[in-house]
Amino acid sequence: MSCPVLRNVFAGLLLALLSKGPSAHGAEFGHLPDNITVLEGESIILRCKIDEEVTHKAWLNRSNILFAGTDKWSLDRRVSLVNSNTSDFSIQIERVEVADEGLYTCSFQASNKPRIAHVFLIVQVPARIVNISQDVSVNEGGNVYLFCLAVGRPEPTVTWKENKYGLMSEGEFLDITEIKRHQAEEFECITNNGVTQPDIRKVKVTVNYPPMITDVKNMPAQLGKTAILRCEAMAVPTASFEWYRDDRRPVENDNTLRIKNEKTRSLLLFTNVTVKHFGNYTCFASNRLGASNASMLLFRPGAVYGRGVAVNVGVSAGIGFWLCLSVSLLMKV
Repeated sequence: MSCPVLRNVFAGLLLALLSKGPSAHGAEFGHLPDNITVLEGESIILRCKIDEEVTHKAWLNRSNILFAGTDKWSLDRRVSLVNSNTSDFSIQIERVEVADEGLYTCSFQASNKPRIAHVFLIVQVPARIVNISQDVSVNEGGNVYLFCLAVGRPEPTVTWKENKYGLMSEGEFLDITEIKRHQAEEFECITNNGVTQPDIRKVKVTVNYPPMITDVKNMPAQLGKTAILRCEAMAVPTASFEWYRDDRRPVENDNTLRIKNEKTRSLLLFTNVTVKHFGNYTCFASNRLGASNASMLLFRPGAVYGRGVAVNVGVSAGIGFWLCLSVSLLMKV
């Protein structure tokens, strides 16, 4: 008969021997709680208090013998005998694992009467995110599917949080259909099972959309003075800018005129306004998704003028020149 089989047979006989008689006597000698909770990776001592002379004593885990008196039967190096004297018979388990969870029994024979007490070891594992979506980029109107997978004992909850509006969604999966540009942000996945602090990770969602020019106005200018024409455009990816004169010529830098492009806007800087500078200027903003243009006037004060007008290429039937320009610029992107 193999050693493990002998060990189990012996355990059965030992339990039968030590458990004869009423088990209620366990409360007379033991101060073990019904359940002991420990975090995975920590150490735990299972104490068995003895208040009378004993002849036999043992610790068992389910049907496996851990210690028979001071003789160690367990092959697990993490299990050790802490005390074995007339008043205390306690064992320690180091670096507790989930597999250690279960029923433990302290038994001894005293005055020809068996004494037995049970304790159930509960192993808890902090909630932890093990897999989550990568940052995602999507065109406006598309669909976004995010996932966040977590483990832990007890079973953790998973919540998605949208910080901008404080919206919450329960569950591992978050689906956003026909996403809008204002929904671009970082989404938080929060998992918690009450064991330790929640585990939190973020997924950034970028929403791409074509340029939309947001700031257009005509500008009065004095001869010999400085002047600025501004063109602001919101877009993802960031828009690139081009400037054109009323005769459809590209505007280029010279000693009296400079183009300054920033992240979301382009400036036309006049350092010394002359008569030749007065006229209509068109700002053209584009990215790989589309383009828009807007016209504005640099005029002498007192002149009659109309307000600048923005046009989204592909939405309105613009002049053929601007449509061709849109195509040529988009091919560059």
